[in-house]
Amino acid sequence: MVVTAPAIEKPASAEELARRLHDAASSKLAVVPIGGGRASGMGDVLERCDVLLHTTRLDRVIEHVAPDMVVSVEAGITLEALQAELAKAGQFLPLDPFNSPGHTIGGLLATGWTGPLRLRYGSPRDFLIGIRVALPDGRLATGGGRVVKNVSGYDMMKLHYGALGSLGVIVAASFKVFPKPLHDATVSSRGGWADAESALAAPIAPSALELFSDGRVLARYSGSPDAVNRVVKELGWEKAQEGIWVEHARRSSERWARIAVPKGRLREAVADLHEWWASPGAGIAYWSIDSDATFVKATRAKAESLGGSLVMLAGPEDFVREIGAWGAPPSTIDIQQRLKNAFDQDHVLNPGRFVV
Repeated sequence: MVVTAPAIEKPASAEELARRLHDAASSKLAVVPIGGGRASGMGDVLERCDVLLHTTRLDRVIEHVAPDMVVSVEAGITLEALQAELAKAGQFLPLDPFNSPGHTIGGLLATGWTGPLRLRYGSPRDFLIGIRVALPDGRLATGGGRVVKNVSGYDMMKLHYGALGSLGVIVAASFKVFPKPLHDATVSSRGGWADAESALAAPIAPSALELFSDGRVLARYSGSPDAVNRVVKELGWEKAQEGIWVEHARRSSERWARIAVPKGRLREAVADLHEWWASPGAGIAYWSIDSDATFVKATRAKAESLGGSLVMLAGPEDFVREIGAWGAPPSTIDIQQRLKNAFDQDHVLNPGRFVV
């Protein structure tokens, strides 16, 4: 059997990308969108791949209106490049995903990846105000807009958020942005769950709080200098080293998974695991897997029994095939299948990777 390498397409505009996608779809070729590639291990193993459709040439800041605190960008821009542009106006986008640097904005929206700052700011769903998507039929569809107060029609943005490019290819997005804090301080302790719960219950909540399997806790506080300094003094923890969050954002593993459960059940969900790190205030843990498939399946069953899930973020193909990336099908699976058929009737986008 002759194995043919997939064609590589690198369009320079949203219109060109839409044309390339339509040409491939018309020929029933399987198209795999590629951003920064930092989350390419997420999902089930692809059934086939004929065309790799890169978005990295779509890397412009379309519009940044600093007084209105909104920004519109092409999907191939990296998070780091966007943050550098926003920093010129004293602003930022509260995204700090793991396996950084190198994520593109489109990739982050397609995968739904977040980081520790989710505790204070929520996920990108909460500050995404507009999106533009290329569809297999060659159209460019738009949802939302470029202003914060923009509500009309169906919320198309939520359809494509976290869908792994299975309904369309994100080519541009608009966000509400935030002012950079006046003061930012991070402290650490070795008090494990007790210290984590104490910090989360304090009158001034941290912007981010991470707990590690070795009992280490990191708490980040941002705001006015007086308020931040007061809460840090009251905690009595040690000052963390400079650059700790940049280093933390680099975390990933050859085999790793995200466990999400109700906040009060997170400790139970990770009780039998060895190496992990977690955001207790969000009910999310990341597990660096050092066990066999049978144990991973048991851990998933436990997470699901607690009302949560275990999603594989990366792993060898045979390992992911045996475990499955997603776990029990959601109650909305029929609706998701109908949406897939409506947007991508020939199933050419990322075939086999998502839950439908």
